Amino acid sequence: MLFVVLAVLCLVNMALAASGLPYLPVLRSQTYSLIHLLFPVAVRLGKPFGITRRQLEGSFIATSNVLFHRLGIRVPADKLLVVTPHCLQLASCPHKVTRDPDNCKRCGGCDVGALVTLSHEMGFHFFIATGGTLARQIVYNTKPKAVLAIACERDLMSGIQDVYPLPAVGVLNIRPNGPCYNTHVDIEEVRRQLDNIILDDGRKKRD
Repeated sequence: MLFVVLAVLCLVNMALAASGLPYLPVLRSQTYSLIHLLFPVAVRLGKPFGITRRQLEGSFIATSNVLFHRLGIRVPADKLLVVTPHCLQLASCPHKVTRDPDNCKRCGGCDVGALVTLSHEMGFHFFIATGGTLARQIVYNTKPKAVLAIACERDLMSGIQDVYPLPAVGVLNIRPNGPCYNTHVDIEEVRRQLDNIILDDGRKKRD
């Protein structure tokens, strides 16, 4: 009975937060745990109504982002980690940017160069990961106070939950060639998210 009451409170709390109404930040961790627990059930229930797994994942990411910003989380630039999948790099590029994005020559063939430029301009840590294991290792080694992740719905949902209670914002990638191949990201959306996260006094250009 107690679990049912808590579940209802978490769902109502999430709906209030997503609607811009007063809510209880203290229930955020329980809300995430509940979403993780009920997500497989939601996928099965949604299928007869034509609601896809991707749509449910997208809803989770959007709601999670709303919760992040409603908490007013802002961190110095050097305490922010931006991580992207390796598919953001042009597949034919000969330069290895995994682990060290500064190897990018900024030719404009993909969006990696623009993100490298942003990282130098704003001062945040930027890494490109080949998968979830490396992404988690980067988070562990960097020890940020917040994360901005760029990926597909599935990877963003699992990543946001994996790093919790570390606050994270997700930006969906763009997949004109299908998943995991020559993907893109809306750089202006990334910049907008960064402007809402980075403290003004933390924007120091990195050497």
